Amino acid sequence: MSELPHPADAARQQRRRHQHWLSALAGAARGRQRVAALAVCLSGALLVVQAGAVAWLIQGVLVEHRQVAQLAPAFAALALVLLLRSALGGLSQKAAGEVADAARLALRGQVYRRLLGKGPLWLRRQRSGELGELLLAHGDAIEGYYAGFQPVRVEVMVVPLLIVAAVAWVDWTVALILLLTGPLVPLFMMLVGWGAEAAGREQLQELARMGGHFADRIKGLGLLRLYGRGADELAGIAAAAEGVRVRTMKVLRIAFLSSTVLEFFASVSVAMVALYLGLSYLGMLSLHATVPTLGTGVFCLLLAPEFYAPLRRLAAHYHDRANALAAASEVERLLEDGDEPSDALLPALPVCAPEPAQAHAPLLVAASLVLRPVGAGHDVLTDFSLDIEAGQRLALVGPSGSGKSTLLEALAGWLPPRGGRIVMREGVRVGHAGQRPYLFHGSIADNLRLADPGASDARLRAVAEAAQVMRFATQLPQGLDTVIGERGFGLSGGEARRIGLARLLLRDPDLLLLDEPTAFLDPQTEADLLRSLACFTRGRAVLMATHSAAAMRWADGVVRLHDGGRA
Repeated sequence: MSELPHPADAARQQRRRHQHWLSALAGAARGRQRVAALAVCLSGALLVVQAGAVAWLIQGVLVEHRQVAQLAPAFAALALVLLLRSALGGLSQKAAGEVADAARLALRGQVYRRLLGKGPLWLRRQRSGELGELLLAHGDAIEGYYAGFQPVRVEVMVVPLLIVAAVAWVDWTVALILLLTGPLVPLFMMLVGWGAEAAGREQLQELARMGGHFADRIKGLGLLRLYGRGADELAGIAAAAEGVRVRTMKVLRIAFLSSTVLEFFASVSVAMVALYLGLSYLGMLSLHATVPTLGTGVFCLLLAPEFYAPLRRLAAHYHDRANALAAASEVERLLEDGDEPSDALLPALPVCAPEPAQAHAPLLVAASLVLRPVGAGHDVLTDFSLDIEAGQRLALVGPSGSGKSTLLEALAGWLPPRGGRIVMREGVRVGHAGQRPYLFHGSIADNLRLADPGASDARLRAVAEAAQVMRFATQLPQGLDTVIGERGFGLSGGEARRIGLARLLLRDPDLLLLDEPTAFLDPQTEADLLRSLACFTRGRAVLMATHSAAAMRWADGVVRLHDGGRA
């Protein structure tokens, strides 16, 4: 019988998995990562040369009283080293920034692909504002990991060892002090870092919740004002903002604590080096046969703070690592959770692919369907069956609330049936045009090209003519290039539906599911639209939910819904 892993082991495995995931995000920028690491290491090596040049100059001027001409090569070398270190610092920052940009782009692309892969059934149960945080705040949270933490991590592994080696060459006692005090810094930083990661995860969760809360309220702002709920919702937003403030201050409190711990140990260590050198010069401490020279003391004192400088920078950026791990955990939680069925929405039954013997079967077969809209307390369709042949045009008729829109959503794959099955011929492309198509801020042409970005202007105009979009677009200032607002702001409901229909025609599906496409149209426009649809859908199947008598006459057959089923 297998034992469950210890919580500490599980947390360690999860942290390791998230680190591998973060490393894979920057896979496309490995070359720039190497450039950043190499620049940091070379700059650290030149730091030793810089300290040596300064110490040699002080020794030469104050002790050996050398002439300026004799010191000129040292001054030139020092100037060259300073220029090289400045150039290497800029190169490291530029390369690390490019790595961060590549990783952030990879994260957003990965999240977007995963969201698309989840499908409409999963997406409809999520809060769009919270998912938006995956592409915004969570993407920004990993930037510091690549631009700050990773280069500094390489610096910590290389530069302190170079400094210890250089210091040991001139005075082993100072090197021993550095080696004994150095490990205390990462030890306490690691202890504080665990708390920082947990606090960062809570902060990101609170940001995601506030983002979802605020986005949902913005969407329903008109309804909230209509019912006089503005003051209450402002109080809710204030409470959410207070939660973010509390979590943020907790993260900052931990950050300041880790900085204080680091500065304390670094200061004590540098003070120990200075005390050792001072006592040696006063003759009160003798660990060597000869007293260290002034140049040796200056060299050690210059490098002692620099030994801890990478550790200081690592502490400053350690919270970037904690935030990145927290962001990875949140991305994993939001993309992996929610796969289990909830009480309000049962899991979708699979859409079955036909056997080879069914090659000439109907385009779509719905058998004994039981359907319930999301959030509803009862079924609107029970024991419903329907066959749709290729090239057939059917009108779906019934009173409001009889389940027409629900049936179209189920056939489109947006709603899982509670019972029965849907069998679709293999390779069939299904298109759905609902009553409220989503239109983005942009031109009408941009909204149409969502269906086919490579569509020519002539084809775009053809589908616009067929859907009767040109009937009102010609009266707009720039025709199809006229900019509309989010969700079709500036258009009537009927005009928005026609744009949605034109977008569907541009996809050229095999089965068109149309929800009240002729609503709000005058008789002449409706007649023109039905004639155009007859031409554009020749050889294709159409199932149209409608109340229109003209649309019923246009169809080959009528499917009537009544009292939760087919009449």
